[in-house]
Amino acid sequence: MIVRLPPSAPGLRVGLYGGSFNPAHAGHLHVSRLALRRLALDRIWWLVSPGNPLKDRTVLAPLPERVAGAAAIARDPRVSVTDFESRIGARYTRESLHWLVRHRPGLRFVWIMGADSLAGFHRWQGWRTIASTMPIAVIDRPGFTLTGVAGRAARALGRYRLDESDAALLADAVPPAWVFLHGPRSDLSSTALRNAQASTQWQGEDAGQDRIESGAPAPLS
Repeated sequence: MIVRLPPSAPGLRVGLYGGSFNPAHAGHLHVSRLALRRLALDRIWWLVSPGNPLKDRTVLAPLPERVAGAAAIARDPRVSVTDFESRIGARYTRESLHWLVRHRPGLRFVWIMGADSLAGFHRWQGWRTIASTMPIAVIDRPGFTLTGVAGRAARALGRYRLDESDAALLADAVPPAWVFLHGPRSDLSSTALRNAQASTQWQGEDAGQDRIESGAPAPLS
């Protein structure tokens, strides 16, 4: 199978932002632009995963739908969307990163995650391998400013943490190396959006049922 990656050239500094994007939202774009600026990156690749082993797959929208939604949100020429993980059969992040480093050795990658993910990073399969594969940038998230850095993985990697003022040097750092970026935070989350959509749909169906029971014509769907 041919795996097509976003266009690149040797020497580019590329941030890898992985997730389910279920659905993608403006918060993802906010994080990407923050990372581009603070880490002095050239590009951001959104890696739309087939599914997170640590999350409920029953609420996961089909991959093509999530890729299309992410592409619609990624309104920045420096941001590209790819589903290459499904094409190489990767189930875990460590597999995806190893594949990219092997097939694009000329690129300087940085793995990007939210502070909420850092709090549970020690639960990821091969998290130490991930930290040794490429530098990591952690973006602050509401409610996780302190709990993220207090997590088991952050404490274990404490001596490899760069000062935030050196964030622009991260892409050139030899892993393990990581930085925690503070700044304007987005309150948006995919879970909250799914819950809101489900609530709106339920209310609409309930209103339609009320109209039917009262004898009024139900709205066309």
